Amino acid sequence: MKNNRTIISGAIGLALLGIAAGGFWSWYTTQKEKEELQAIVASLQKQEMKSSVLQSVSKQMEEIAYQQKAISDEQREEALQQTKIANEMRKQSEVERLNAIAAKKVAMESEKKALDAFDQAEQQRQMAEHQRLQAEFSKRVADTLSYVALGRSLGSLAITQYRVGNKDLATLLSYAAYYFTNKYNGDIYNPMVYQALSLASQSRQEWPKHSGAIMNVDFISKDDNKFVTVSNYGEMIQHELAGNDLKSTTLFENSDFDFRDVYANEKTGISYALSRTGQLVVNTSKGIEIQELKGLVRPFKLSALGENTLIVAENAMALYDIKQNKVVAIRPLSFRPSYVSKTDKMPVMFDNSGKMHYVITIDSLVTKKVPVPGRVSAYNISQSGNREAFGMDDGTLFVVNKRGAVQRLVGHRSRISKLRFYNHRLYSSSFDGTLNFWELNLEKPEPMTLYSGNCWIMHFAFDKSRSHVWIGDQKGNVAEVLVSVPVMVERIRKMKAMRNLTESEWIYYIGRNIPYVSFLTGKEVKR
Repeated sequence: MKNNRTIISGAIGLALLGIAAGGFWSWYTTQKEKEELQAIVASLQKQEMKSSVLQSVSKQMEEIAYQQKAISDEQREEALQQTKIANEMRKQSEVERLNAIAAKKVAMESEKKALDAFDQAEQQRQMAEHQRLQAEFSKRVADTLSYVALGRSLGSLAITQYRVGNKDLATLLSYAAYYFTNKYNGDIYNPMVYQALSLASQSRQEWPKHSGAIMNVDFISKDDNKFVTVSNYGEMIQHELAGNDLKSTTLFENSDFDFRDVYANEKTGISYALSRTGQLVVNTSKGIEIQELKGLVRPFKLSALGENTLIVAENAMALYDIKQNKVVAIRPLSFRPSYVSKTDKMPVMFDNSGKMHYVITIDSLVTKKVPVPGRVSAYNISQSGNREAFGMDDGTLFVVNKRGAVQRLVGHRSRISKLRFYNHRLYSSSFDGTLNFWELNLEKPEPMTLYSGNCWIMHFAFDKSRSHVWIGDQKGNVAEVLVSVPVMVERIRKMKAMRNLTESEWIYYIGRNIPYVSFLTGKEVKR
C-alpha cells in the first residue's frame, strides 16, 4: 500500500515536474519570440529611421537635381543660344573667309602683275646695265688696245730716233712706250717696247778678255759680279764687275790645254776647268792643281751628279769625288756622246743616233729616243718640267710640252750653242752671233734679238738675279747684256736725258686728246 502511495507520489511528482518543465519551456519560448520580435521591431525602427533619412536625403537630392536640371536647362538654352550665335558667326566668318580668299586671289593677281612688271623692269634695267657695262668694257678694251698700240708705236719711234743719233728723245720715247704699255697691261717684252728700252738703257757692255774662244762661263758664288771663264787656248780667268769696269785675274794659262768646260762649286769656292787634252785644272785657295784624267779620251763636259761631279768624255764617263779631289769610278760608254746637258736632277747625254741618255748614277743610265729630228747641239728643260727645248746643229729650235706636242721655232741661221728657260720665256744663242729671246706664251713666237755680234756665241749664263746675261764668244770677248725690263726702266729714270716731254712734243708724238703725264712724277698734269 505504502509502495503504491510512493509510486503514485512519484508519478504525480513526475507529472508536476513535466508540467513545470513544459510551462518553463513555454515561457522560455515565448520570451525568446518576444526578444526576437523586439529585435525585429528595433531593426524595423532603425530601417524606418534610415529610410526616413534616405527619404529626406533623396528629397534633398531631388530638389538639388531639380535645381541642377533648371540650371542645366538654362545652360542648354544658353548653349543653344551660343551655338546659334556661333553658327551665325561661323557663317559670317565663312563669308568673310570667302571674301578674303577672293581678295587674296585678286591681291595675288595684282602682285603677280606687279612682279611681272617689276621683272620686266628689272630685266630692262639689267639689260641696260649689261649694255652699259659692255659699252664701258668695249671702250676700255678699245682704249687698252689703243694705248698698247700707242706703246708699240712709240717703241718703234724710239728705235728710229736712237739709230739716227737722237738719243735724248729716244730715251723719252722708250720710257713713254713702257709707261703706256705697262699701265694698260700690255706686254712689256713686246719686241718694239723691249728693244727701245734696251737701246735707251745702254744695256750692253763688252770687254776683250781671252785670246781664244770662250767655251764656258760660270758664277763662282752667290755674288752676281764674280764669275770664271775658260777658253780653248788654255786660259782660265776670274772676273769681277766693279761699276762699268770688269776686273780680270788670270788663274791659269797654257796654250797646250784646250778647255771645254768650267764648273764653280758655290759651297767650296773651288773652280774646275776641264781640258779636252785629258786634264782637270783645279783652282783652290792654295793655288792651281793639275790632275791627269787617265782612261778618258777627249773629255769635254762637267756636270753635277748628286754631291759629286760627272766628267763625260767621248769614250767613257767618270765620277769625280769633290771631297777627295779625285776620280773614284769610270764607266765605259757603248755610244759616243756628242752633247751633254742637265735636267733639274741629273745629267743627260745625247748621241748622234737620235738617243738621249739620263745618268741616274755612274752605273745606271735610262735611254729614250729624242722626240725631234736632227742632231741636238743644245738642250734645256723648264723649271716646272712642262717644256723641253731642243736646239739643233742646223739652227732649228724645237719646244716640246709635257703632252708631247712639238713647236718649231725659226730664228737662227746656224748651230744653236745654248738654251735657257726663264718662266715662259726661252733664251737661245747661236753660231750666227745672236742671242735671241722668245715669248712662248704667244700663239706664234717670234725671235727678239738681245745681242748681236760678228762671231760665234759659244756660251751664255744668267747672273743670280737673272737681270743680266753674260756672253762668251769665239773671239774671246766677254759681254754683259741687261735683260730685265724693271732694271732697264730704273736705269733710264736715272739718266741725265730723263725729263718731261714738252707740250709740243707730247702733241706731236702722243696726241692732243691723251692726258699729259709727267714722266718725272708719273702723274697726270692739267694743261
